[in-house]
Amino acid sequence: MADKPVYEEASIDGQPSKLASIPASDTTVWADASPLLQAACAGLRDGELIHGDNFNLFAAMSALEIMDPKMDSGIVCTYYSIDEAIENGAAPIPISLDSTIDVCRTIDIMDHLLACEAAWHKGHSVAQTVFSCIYLLRLDRTAPHALLHSYCRIIRATCKAVVSVVSDARTHEEEDLFTLTYGLPLNGDGDDKCLSILNAVEETISRQLRACKATSSKRRLPEDLEPLQSNPNLEEGFCKALLCRLRFRKHFFHVLSCMKRPQGRGLESARKNIASCLTELESILKSADFLRSCFDESCEGDIDDKTTASGFEPIGFDAMLNSRLSAPTPPRAIKILSWKKAVEYFVKLLHDLDVICSYSLDPHLESLLRFVVQFQKSQPDLVARSHLQLLLVQDGKLYGRDPFFAVINKAAALPEATKNHDIQKNESFLQLGMLVMNLLKILCTNAAWQRRKLGKFLQDWRVIYVQLELAFRNEYGEVSSSSNDENTCMKIFQHILLWVEEQTFWIAFRFLILGFELELYSTGEYCMVYWYLYAVLIKLAEKTHLMMAVSHDTAKRKGKKKKDSPKDLARESRIPPAVLFLQCYICLAEGLTMMLAALRNEIPVFHGPSPFNTEQEKFVQHFELLQRACIPDHVSYLSYKESTTHARFSISHLHFDPDASYV
Repeated sequence: MADKPVYEEASIDGQPSKLASIPASDTTVWADASPLLQAACAGLRDGELIHGDNFNLFAAMSALEIMDPKMDSGIVCTYYSIDEAIENGAAPIPISLDSTIDVCRTIDIMDHLLACEAAWHKGHSVAQTVFSCIYLLRLDRTAPHALLHSYCRIIRATCKAVVSVVSDARTHEEEDLFTLTYGLPLNGDGDDKCLSILNAVEETISRQLRACKATSSKRRLPEDLEPLQSNPNLEEGFCKALLCRLRFRKHFFHVLSCMKRPQGRGLESARKNIASCLTELESILKSADFLRSCFDESCEGDIDDKTTASGFEPIGFDAMLNSRLSAPTPPRAIKILSWKKAVEYFVKLLHDLDVICSYSLDPHLESLLRFVVQFQKSQPDLVARSHLQLLLVQDGKLYGRDPFFAVINKAAALPEATKNHDIQKNESFLQLGMLVMNLLKILCTNAAWQRRKLGKFLQDWRVIYVQLELAFRNEYGEVSSSSNDENTCMKIFQHILLWVEEQTFWIAFRFLILGFELELYSTGEYCMVYWYLYAVLIKLAEKTHLMMAVSHDTAKRKGKKKKDSPKDLARESRIPPAVLFLQCYICLAEGLTMMLAALRNEIPVFHGPSPFNTEQEKFVQHFELLQRACIPDHVSYLSYKESTTHARFSISHLHFDPDASYV
């Protein structure tokens, strides 16, 4: 037992290697437990462990294996504390006494921070990515180094802005650690001035670049202007490399700030800054050749796997320094993205944000849902999805300006005058507004979470339909003659009931389609999936056609036409394009169902028995949530078997009638 014991660990050559000591405190005394552990290991067989009397299966699942790097968050690392790392020269200020090397290594730090930030956006812990930078953990130390200080400040402010957006949107996955900051210094004094500090540094380097471009001695350099480094041949290249990195950070911070403005007021400004960001990223990529040519020595390994443009390892980073902050959970194995992949990530992120900013904030719910579904096809990452949700839902309103009852009113093809009707105070209509708001939030999550939530969400839509129907029958079921106000209420109920049905089947359709995107169906299950999809599409086409007929009738009444022309009558007899599109889906689903069923029936090899579960069990597994909500009615495994058991390759009875109606 000792006040300051020094533990030893055998190195590769078998000799003990000294490790940094853990200082004892007034209330703590350290003892060497190695002999005890060695004795325990000698007496244990493979698979056995030491445990107390109250140890159970749950505790076993949560147990940590001591000295396993993947399990033990307290395993000995290079440094025990930030102060110890600084004392050992892990993050020197200045970085080098040679000004040329100092500038080059500063750029390496900037590039590695960009790679860390991209890895953090991808779901890794901020403690082991961005804040593995010792300079960020002790930002006050960087004050004498204006360039590094300004960059670290804008990085910290950007991290805070991103955490705020994702936390407000709550679109992060349940198991994700994205918003956990572990008590790290994300909120620093003076971060509101980070842009002014950055602008001052940018202006200094811009002046230096202009001076470098002076082609003759006639243009005298300002006396107060000092070069960035000592090699005049490299000055212009370093100025350009630094400026594009500083300007990217500035414009990216502006993008995040503009997109958070209420009611989409900052979207136009955000688009301008996005364009500037993309331009600066191109310049960053072009600077790589210059940075690699600055020194004669070449970096080891594939340059494409490096986290810096120069290919050199950055100074001032230790990924294990904050690993204890994630206790009691095991430390994650983190692979920082390469510099090129980090740039590619930010290019895609900016393109996704640009798509959001270019949206016209259409108040029509149908157009909005179509936009969100189309946007999700590009597989946007967490930050972009969070910004989309915050744009759509603000203060319980669509875009922060349109009450959801007014949005539903428009979607249900009701007259404009009914959007302020007192019926919106009815409990069922308030719940319906919440359902629409939650639907938009769910559609902004990742595909896996979205599908899980939509499956459970269907029952809520079915329940609200039943509640609205009961309220309608109680109010107007036995009324033969009613006043104008009662007629208005009746019309609102009728339109919204029809719209709720249409929306319910649209959610069911989206639920099934997401199964294909997530590759949840095996080839042997395609037949039943297409059959169920066919059944849902039939009902969706029916409700959509009815909804459009009601919408056309409302618009016609609004126009107050005295007499319909033959052209108008011909137009009314046509099937709307949206319904025709659904009919195409229906024909595809039916055709694929019959083809797969015929192959199964006529070629036994095509569909063999599953070694794990029966076909009926698979049917229940895939469609249980739809069955609970009775979507559609009277659909079961037995009806599926009856529809497909006798399918053969004869297709003479199948034909497509373009004039057919599913209403």
